[in-house]
Amino acid sequence: MQTEDERTLNEDLVAGLKDIVGNRYVITNPRSMKRFCKGFRSGEGEAIAVVRPGSLLEYWKVLKACVGAGKIVVMQAANTGLTAGSTPVGTYDRDVVVLNTTRMDAIQLLDGGKQIVSFPGATLFTLERTLRSLGRLPHSVIGSSSIGASVVGGVCNNSGGSLIERGPSYTELALFAHVDEDGELHLVNHLGIRLGDTPETILTRLESGDYTVADMEATNAKASDADYIERIRDINADTPSRFNNDPGRLFEASGCAGKLAVFAVRLDTFPKNEREQVFYVGTNDTGILTRLRRDLLPSLHTLPVSAEYMHRECYDISKRYGKDTLVMIDRLGTDRLPTFFALKGWLDARLNRLPVLPRNLIDRVMQGLSNIWPNVLPKRMEAFRDRYEHHLILKARDGGIEEVESYLKETFDGESADWFACDPREGKIAGLHRFAAAGAAVRFMAVNEGKVSDILALDIALRRNDEDWFEHLPPEIDEALSHKLYYGHFFCHVLHQDYVVKAGYDANEIKARMIEILDERRAEFPSEHNVGHLYKAKPALADFYRKCDPTNTFNPGIGKMSRCKDYH
Repeated sequence: MQTEDERTLNEDLVAGLKDIVGNRYVITNPRSMKRFCKGFRSGEGEAIAVVRPGSLLEYWKVLKACVGAGKIVVMQAANTGLTAGSTPVGTYDRDVVVLNTTRMDAIQLLDGGKQIVSFPGATLFTLERTLRSLGRLPHSVIGSSSIGASVVGGVCNNSGGSLIERGPSYTELALFAHVDEDGELHLVNHLGIRLGDTPETILTRLESGDYTVADMEATNAKASDADYIERIRDINADTPSRFNNDPGRLFEASGCAGKLAVFAVRLDTFPKNEREQVFYVGTNDTGILTRLRRDLLPSLHTLPVSAEYMHRECYDISKRYGKDTLVMIDRLGTDRLPTFFALKGWLDARLNRLPVLPRNLIDRVMQGLSNIWPNVLPKRMEAFRDRYEHHLILKARDGGIEEVESYLKETFDGESADWFACDPREGKIAGLHRFAAAGAAVRFMAVNEGKVSDILALDIALRRNDEDWFEHLPPEIDEALSHKLYYGHFFCHVLHQDYVVKAGYDANEIKARMIEILDERRAEFPSEHNVGHLYKAKPALADFYRKCDPTNTFNPGIGKMSRCKDYH
């Protein structure tokens, strides 16, 4: 219960925030705040306001006001996270302000597009579109998990993506704010661009693009994880190739998980492939896929673009509950989807409050339309679904196309394992079908409310030398699950494992037992979606968070750490 003084202070703060960004962009109505305070898959909490600054200078002023008032600040961009790390969760010892950055979505090109500077709200879709005419590609492309994910969010979460040669999203060049041990807010310019000495000058010059080649500093700082190719080729290493808790990938903005307020990041881009070919592989023997991975990674001169795994059960769930996502991306492209899903979130927040309507009405309507929509999956994929339990969508590029095709011809017998070279349409649909799998589990739960208790979403990084990669659960866990969805980035040995828990079973108990099993297997988790509020931060990550944010002002409670000021 707030005291009269606290209410007055909050009213004064809200009034000050409205002076900075305008009345329209300070949201205090609980119903309107709902879509910003509820996670894409899990997590929900309360805030006294949601603020949406429209410029970097407004962003700085909002931070100063919130820090000066002693409030918690939860950073949020597209709110597509899977581990509740970008929304308030539970209760805190101070009031919370959610700072949503999606209005600050500019991307600036450096050196003809060989590098970019991304503002905090820019999405991967926007970056991909911006680079298309330049013949360049971003670190990540559609194919991992989330609609409309932001570029900066990927860096802050060490997101891995589906591209074999890229590794986790990483940079040592960033512009960010942090709160020091005395509670003072500071702006740190490590972009490698000389922009001035005061926050106002730095932010104004950056936003207006008021800098030239002469302002670029000589630096050896990395703008991508350039060593990843060497790591992934080392198939006999007893550690994972990439995971969220890797101390070697925690640097300022990279991996900070909202414990810093990031204004901009500088990242490498990559040349567009001259040729690409998708191969569709099926087998009932996991050992065959193990051998394929261990044969190709060290030997190929040109590594594949991606190697996306799907289990048959995941294939089926994605086919039924991810069809509308696949069709929308196929028909509309990616540009309009973030707006569509923002509108859906806005409608969900309002319709779910009406007792006369069923919960998740939009999902139910979309699923009903999806059920009557014709099957869009290619016939050859459907035939492989009937023949094989394990599916691999292997995309090769340039000279690697012939290398991969030669291997498949020599190794696969057409019985225990088979393959086919996709035509362009088949290759596109196969990739979209895999992409839709992550949202399919969320849709399944939304339209089967009451029949299931929860969804457990684990993303794990296996050791590079682990040949026994496919999970076999003990009977007491298996009987508590209605569905197990296995999919992931197979050559990176990163797997997403979503479990639909039957009604009547305790999801937290099941998760605790699963984590014990993963510890026994010496797997690392999470592999690329950050700890959020669902995982415990291991010592290296917890120490990094405290270093970034010694007063626990930004996003407290992530990694199951203290929610209290100064971590008391």
